Amino acid sequence: MAKADLLFTGGPVFTVDPARTRATSLAVVGDRIAAVGHDEVRELTGPRTEVVDLAGKLLIPGFQDAHVHAVYGGTELAECDLTGTVGVPEYLTRIRAYADAHPDHAWITGGGWSMESFEGGLPTRQLLDSVIPDRPAFLVNRDHHGAWANTRALELAGITAATPDPADGRIEREPDGGPSGVLQEGATALVSRLVPAGTPADRLAGLLRAQELLHSLGVTGWQDALLGAFGGKPDPSDAYVTAAREGSLTARVTGALWWDRDRGAEQIGELVALREKLSHGRFRAGSVKIMQDGIAENFTAAMTAPYLDGCGCATANTGLSFVDPVALRGYAAELDALGFQIHFHALGDRAVREALDALEAAVAANGRRGNRHHLAHLQVVHPDDLARFARLGAIANIQPLWAAHEPQMDALTIPFLGPERAAWQYPFGDLLRAGATLAAGSDWPVSSPDPLAGIHVAVNRRDPEADPADERVFLPEQRLDLATALAAYTAGSAHVNGLDDAGSLRPGHLADLVVLDRDVFAAPPEEIAEARVERTYVGGRLVHSV
Repeated sequence: MAKADLLFTGGPVFTVDPARTRATSLAVVGDRIAAVGHDEVRELTGPRTEVVDLAGKLLIPGFQDAHVHAVYGGTELAECDLTGTVGVPEYLTRIRAYADAHPDHAWITGGGWSMESFEGGLPTRQLLDSVIPDRPAFLVNRDHHGAWANTRALELAGITAATPDPADGRIEREPDGGPSGVLQEGATALVSRLVPAGTPADRLAGLLRAQELLHSLGVTGWQDALLGAFGGKPDPSDAYVTAAREGSLTARVTGALWWDRDRGAEQIGELVALREKLSHGRFRAGSVKIMQDGIAENFTAAMTAPYLDGCGCATANTGLSFVDPVALRGYAAELDALGFQIHFHALGDRAVREALDALEAAVAANGRRGNRHHLAHLQVVHPDDLARFARLGAIANIQPLWAAHEPQMDALTIPFLGPERAAWQYPFGDLLRAGATLAAGSDWPVSSPDPLAGIHVAVNRRDPEADPADERVFLPEQRLDLATALAAYTAGSAHVNGLDDAGSLRPGHLADLVVLDRDVFAAPPEEIAEARVERTYVGGRLVHSV
């Protein structure tokens, strides 16, 4: 056997390999793992071998994010950033400071504000006018399912009391029917289509900025959950193609092509052409993203029963199905037959059921084709549908950071779901026990891209930044053990991304590796989020170190 180019020793090594879960040494030749084991692996040391002494630090497979918006996230890092706080005065200070620092910007854009910061989750245009009166301002919220616009932006968009709500969204209104300043779901496009589009160079810079951040968090590959023009945002596809062709894309990326919910099967031929056109090198565009519903906080997630009102009484609203559920079955069957993976946004229990019904139709039409379809988010899953995941081969793509008590959950979600349905939220444990394959992602920039923070919540069902005095655990029976949660972020997401030779540390697999600053298995589970990434390798190449 050839001598190693890279040798890790002094373990521990967590392999995510059932045949050998723990080791103490690993050797790399070229871009592949050559050997995994103990002292015998050191025999591969040669005169040119770089030896990394783990000194008790943990070596694991590189993390994979199964649902992220990397270009959008990287671009937003250069805009007005409202993340990391829930204080309204702080929001206003940051917005004013950003505007003052960019007097040449025709529009003030950015976002990250939390619905919990405002009564009913709704800021007003007048509040935004108080700091930006002279230029249009458009700031998306933390979930990216709504936006806050000032009066100038609403005027430029021509939104008045007479403007109807779009079929896939809602204009929040003042008592006289005029726009209040918040646009939900598809209504955001009424304003965002006017925002000056960034240049291809801006999008490439955003991708590279995101890649640097994700590598620093141990992420070696991901699935970008939205390629295409949506809601007035520019298509990020060109950034990936450029980076792949010029060699600056160091991560392994799958792109999910956007399904235009205002169209039908006539777009499938275009998706086939895009898959061929865009795929290059480490970037493949073999997935199709179908956004079936919205989110629970603004009552657009599709539910099997009505939302409750503030008094606990049933309303007439059961949320939105953005794609006709009967037509969806035909679309799914055709996409599956063409070899596409389908990546569903399915948050409410009706949307989950509609997506599973569509996959059932695809299996009936085509048999099992192994296209690794997956449902992302899964906030509310009806107990009757849990076993269908394994039966249909549907992968549960979880975003664990959301499965915790925090103000948006406690004030804006649970009261409007009711106790029975609130107990069906983020059922990670039930899905695992029902035989579902778990993958994991962040949905960044909606929430933190840090896999260790997500793993912390999956294991503890508590926000790592929660007040220590608040000892509540969110549905503790749905907790995952650490090995399972880590596997979801590595082998599970690599499986979703079609990387059968990544996600676990076995001879012959890609040398996508992460060194943590501690062995998280040896510490209390309450300390998982305190761990940090010291080194990240993609194909044996060091792409991040501290």
